[in-house]
Amino acid sequence: MQLNGIRRLLALMLAATLFAALLAPQAARAQQGVFIQIESHAALTEAEARARAYAQQVPNVNAFRATTGLYAVALGPYTPQDAEALLRQLLAQGAVPRDSFVVTGQPYITQVYPVGVDALATGPGAAPQTGASAPSIEQSVLPATGATDATIAPPVIPEPEETLQQARQSEAQLDRAGRDALQIALQWFGFYNSTIDGAFGPGTRNAMSNWQSARGFEPTGVLTTRQRAQLLDEYGSELAALGMEPVRDDRAGIQIDLPLAMVRFQDYNFPFARFAPVADSGVQVLLISQPGDRSTLFGLYEIMQTLEIVPLEGERQRQGDRFLLTGQSDTLRSHTEARLTGGAVKGFTLVWPPERDAEIARVLPMMQQSFTALDGVLDPGAIPEGQEADIDTVSGLEVRRPIRVRSGFYVDAQGSVLTTTDAIPAQCTQVLIDDAYEADIAYRDDALGLAVLRPRQRLAPIAFAEIAAAPGRPARRGGGCGLPL
Repeated sequence: MQLNGIRRLLALMLAATLFAALLAPQAARAQQGVFIQIESHAALTEAEARARAYAQQVPNVNAFRATTGLYAVALGPYTPQDAEALLRQLLAQGAVPRDSFVVTGQPYITQVYPVGVDALATGPGAAPQTGASAPSIEQSVLPATGATDATIAPPVIPEPEETLQQARQSEAQLDRAGRDALQIALQWFGFYNSTIDGAFGPGTRNAMSNWQSARGFEPTGVLTTRQRAQLLDEYGSELAALGMEPVRDDRAGIQIDLPLAMVRFQDYNFPFARFAPVADSGVQVLLISQPGDRSTLFGLYEIMQTLEIVPLEGERQRQGDRFLLTGQSDTLRSHTEARLTGGAVKGFTLVWPPERDAEIARVLPMMQQSFTALDGVLDPGAIPEGQEADIDTVSGLEVRRPIRVRSGFYVDAQGSVLTTTDAIPAQCTQVLIDDAYEADIAYRDDALGLAVLRPRQRLAPIAFAEIAAAPGRPARRGGGCGLPL
């Protein structure tokens, strides 16, 4: 009895201390209501991600920057009585961590989630900003006195998270489109890098497990209904930010998904449908469409490498009925691919600044997967009205100008070229054959003024100069010497 009495006394002292702190007149924010703090994180991005996750399960979720330098995830604001009652119920249902506690808004500086909301200035009992419904306070009239007494209506709390077995059962109800959508979303966030086939094999399970770990869930490899909804919601938000939408251009005969938050249609300038940057995105898109054959395709391959939008450093592939060009420099990136289809050359070029690398890593695969060649091709007369021909541009795009241009001729089947040393001045940092193919100086004789350039990739010249294998015909008279012609 004595021990129980001490415990009751301590409980009363703790309660008195808590409510004194909650209702202290010098704390202006405390008068606005109290919060249930459930987590804190050092990184803003992690706090925002956890707040979004909790918003699917519990009411009035907020994230604040705190005086400690951390970011707090908290529910509220509520009156102290409502907060205590709600916390007990959430703990009983396992909806929040066991170390969650009631706190005034005093430690919180600014709200960082949801954006545009200030729960610190909101009174307790106000409508929830996000998540499930907040507890409501009902006023009941006492029959004898007519006085009022506040009673807490049971808060609306979602059912506890699914068990692994329940998650498997709900997953089994997904159709092919639903399964594909999850793989696509996992691929978007970099957790999945295999085929979109709707088959949840080891690769997909591992991707799901890694996503769960990254979001603070138990890594079971099977997403619950709420987790699937969260993943797709995050993916939808990402797409909305980039503005990825299908664009059908019947004039060019191309359909493709484009990031319309970054680019907008500019004009047609054969063989391109040009999309210019939106605001300061720095992103450009060219849809390639022209009638032709393999010679046209390979001719475009050569021309593209002379453009400023295709940096010299990068992958070069030309094979069969398609080609790939990539370029990268300190200030620019580009990706061009084109193929021969139905008597036309069709493809696209994507250009972006290095600071957009992370976003383009997501955009480019979507453009590649969605690219579809339709009937129709750009008319060679598709040129903006009033645009004059310019030797420094191709279809309105700047051409890279070399420091010096000199002639030469092929001397072997690999594409080595004999030229003058005047073609390679000391200030030249890069040597190109035919304005396209990087080459090294294999031989140089300044006294003779001759140099041999060897291409870094094997070429296939139609013909090349060579010394005749048979000796020259001897002269009939005299002692002169001769060379075979």
